[in-house]
Amino acid sequence: MELRWLDDFIALARTRHFSRAADEQNVTQPTFSRRIKLLEEEMGTVLVNRQTLPLSLTPAGEEFLALCQDVTRRVATTRERLLQLAEASASRIRLAAPQSLLAHFLPEWLARWTSPPPLAPYLRATGWLADDYFQALARDECDLALCYWPAIPCPLAFDTEGLEHRVLGRERLLPVSLPDANGRPRFSLEGAGRRPVPLIAYHPRGLIDTVIRSHLRQQGDAPTFSVLNESIQSSNIRELVGLGYGLGWLPHRAVQDALAGGTLVAAGAPRWEVPMEIRLYRHRATPHRAVASLWQALEAPAPRGDRAR
Repeated sequence: MELRWLDDFIALARTRHFSRAADEQNVTQPTFSRRIKLLEEEMGTVLVNRQTLPLSLTPAGEEFLALCQDVTRRVATTRERLLQLAEASASRIRLAAPQSLLAHFLPEWLARWTSPPPLAPYLRATGWLADDYFQALARDECDLALCYWPAIPCPLAFDTEGLEHRVLGRERLLPVSLPDANGRPRFSLEGAGRRPVPLIAYHPRGLIDTVIRSHLRQQGDAPTFSVLNESIQSSNIRELVGLGYGLGWLPHRAVQDALAGGTLVAAGAPRWEVPMEIRLYRHRATPHRAVASLWQALEAPAPRGDRAR
């Protein structure tokens, strides 16, 4: 049975005439009559009394008419709802980002917009390494990728061909430690000598670990580290540092309250801080209109109050 047969039957019940109903349904009368006959065969009973003028419905036909009206009404409502869902999906922007940026940067950035863009965080991405974001953009698995990027020269081997970016803000990775009883860092980068410093590190294939190690080499007198743990997410590093297992580099936004409250302290002088950019990437060939609108809005210079620390 086809849904259009139900519309045919409703038209026939309304007009009580095969020719007029066929005209309403934009088909020839023989085609229309054949479809009504197929409908009766499908239901296993006579629905139309053809011996009356105008024609009438049989008792079974009256019952079937109520069903047709209910089904077509439900189908129309469902079709409208699906269209609304499709339109909402077309306007929603899938954003891939690490957990630290979702928690400590994105809400602050969105608060600057009078009408925030329709971003939908793609939470699977919180466990990705940097190259995963760029590959996901190429596969159309996400529409935008928000990530850290070194603000200083650093050798990176990521394939960003076909992508373009906007710098949304700045961040600093700070070496931090649990304080000792005197408020000094329990683990310090200063004067460590030959004794290895316990380090809660980032994943060795990740961008942040590469940038930190490059920055340490530029300092020339970095201590030797004993890596106790490697993690993709800064929240895991934050937890282990807070438990006193070692020092670790963390985004300033993620630890500023702890530093102000004294529950964490800087593990070294400002020269050990690693400057980073916060970049938003998209694929140049994306057909997503909402992404294009957002990109165009980002080309306007930010107000002074919107400049990141």
